[in-house]
Amino acid sequence: MNKKGKSNLKEVKNQNYEFNKMSTSESSKRKKRKDLPWWVELLFVQIGLPDKLLIKILKTRKETKELIKTEKKSLMIIFFAFIILAYFYPVIKHTKNKLDCEAIAKSYIIKNKNIMEINKRELKMLATNFCYGGEEIYEIENLKI
Repeated sequence: MNKKGKSNLKEVKNQNYEFNKMSTSESSKRKKRKDLPWWVELLFVQIGLPDKLLIKILKTRKETKELIKTEKKSLMIIFFAFIILAYFYPVIKHTKNKLDCEAIAKSYIIKNKNIMEINKRELKMLATNFCYGGEEIYEIENLKI
């Protein structure tokens, strides 16, 4: 009876091993056969875009991943440089507009107010005042009399 119990035990172990082996091979097949990404499903299966386009997209995607792996440091430097420029762009634009306004205001003051005896610093002060909404420029006529 002992021998029969041992042989039955071996058969049960063999069956369990074969079952586990079969189930793992099925699960590995499932893992290998991945579902399509949603964008491939939408664009190429549902809408019906040409397969050549999918091949080009996947090739470009692979090349991009390789480029990112190899050129990671350079890309990070470019990215941070772009962020810094984007951060300071409003300041640069405001300064440029201010300088343009002052230049236009200086020429306006010189042409329309006929002031020659004013020095450059006072002219710049009047132009800056005018650009920021000051009305001191209109009082120049009153001082002239």
